[in-house]
Order: sequence, then C-alpha cells, then structure tokens
Amino acid sequence: LSFLFSCRKSKGKPNGKKPAPEEKKLYLEPEYTKSRITDFEFKELVMLPREIDLNEWLASNTTTFFHHINLQYSTISEFCTGESCQTMAVCNTQYYWYDERGKKIKCTAPQYVDFVMSSVQKLVTDEDVFPTKYGKEFPNSFESLVKKICKYLFHVLAHIYSSHFKETLALELHGHLNTLYTHFILFIREFNLVDPKETTIMDDLTEVLCSSSGSSSNGSGNGSSNSAGAQNHVKER
Repeated sequence: LSFLFSCRKSKGKPNGKKPAPEEKKLYLEPEYTKSRITDFEFKELVMLPREIDLNEWLASNTTTFFHHINLQYSTISEFCTGESCQTMAVCNTQYYWYDERGKKIKCTAPQYVDFVMSSVQKLVTDEDVFPTKYGKEFPNSFESLVKKICKYLFHVLAHIYSSHFKETLALELHGHLNTLYTHFILFIREFNLVDPKETTIMDDLTEVLCSSSGSSSNGSGNGSSNSAGAQNHVKER
C-alpha cells in the first residue's frame, strides 16, 4: 500500500529573477485568527488517554481528521478548479504527485486533492490497515502510513488557507477552519507525525493559532523566524 503515497522532494533552482514580493496573507489578520468555534484546550484533547492503545488512538483521530478536512475542502471545492488552481501550490511551494511507478505527475490542485482523498479513503476503509474488529492487529507499517496520511492532509489544509481563504471567509467558515487546523497541528506535534520541515511553510499561522492553545512550549515545528527567507524562491515537492 505504500505506493499510494509515493512522493519525493526537489528544490527548484533560482531562475535569476528577483522573487516577487509576497502578497499580504489575509488569514493572518488578527480579526480572523481570533475566530474559533470553541475555546477548548486542544493540547489536552490530543494527549493519549490512559488505557488506550496508541495505534487505536492514532487510527481514530486520523480517520476523524480525514473526514473533517475532506468536508472543509468540499465547502470551497467549486472555487478550486483546474483554471483557478493550475498547480497544487501553497505560497511559493508547488507539490507534485507520484504514481505507483514513481512517475512525477504535475497536476492541478483539485486533481492532487482527489489523489489524496481517494488514497486515504482506501486506507481507512481497509480492515488490514485500519482494523475495527476485535482481535485484529495493526500492520507493522501502520505508523508510517499514518505519517504519510497526515502529511498529505496538511497539504490540503495549507492549500485552503493559501488559495481559498477569501471564499472561506465569504462562507463564514474561517472559525471552523482555524479550529480544525489548530487541533490537527497539535495532534501531529504530540505524536511527531509530520516532519517540522514539512510544516514550516505555515509556521506563521501555526504560531498565531497554536500559541494560545498551549503549544508554544512545544519545540517541534517552531521555525517561523526562518520561514520567510526560505520561501523567497519557488520550491518543488
């Protein structure tokens, strides 16, 4: 099943041109970052409860995040088209999909999201990977698959913020998006599910949203002071 998430990274070469100045990020405006649907302490919510198996906890939360992120994307999917989003981009980073043969696929954002959601759907409904019956064991590759799932779900969330926050605002769903993002980031940090380098691109938002959720003391993923400089040229992943 690992072929479902074949992905590589390659840094783009500078083209000799001065980088275009970054547009003001609407999602960082204080009037919008303050919006939540709950003030619950998510840092406590993501912690592994006593007497709960770690894999069971990861499976339950990963499945829930998949459904919520899929739902959140569906609210703006009509605005995420092959014309409006010709590449799967987040700020100055472009993501590519790799098929089961390792072939690099340059696809539009809606195509990329469809690849992600279809692949995750297959996994979370596969009893051999996400067992729901008593006595059924999790595969040895379970944690690595969860990490890959979370990485790709992060890409989807980041794309919504980067390319469709205006639509999210118009629908008055930014409070839901902020709450979902905060919960998700604190969860992946709690269990080290995504390499902090992967989430650096959204460190400015993470710092604002999660600092009020008790995560500022968590060292993983902190690197917002360096993120601006790292985004001065287009990167490929």
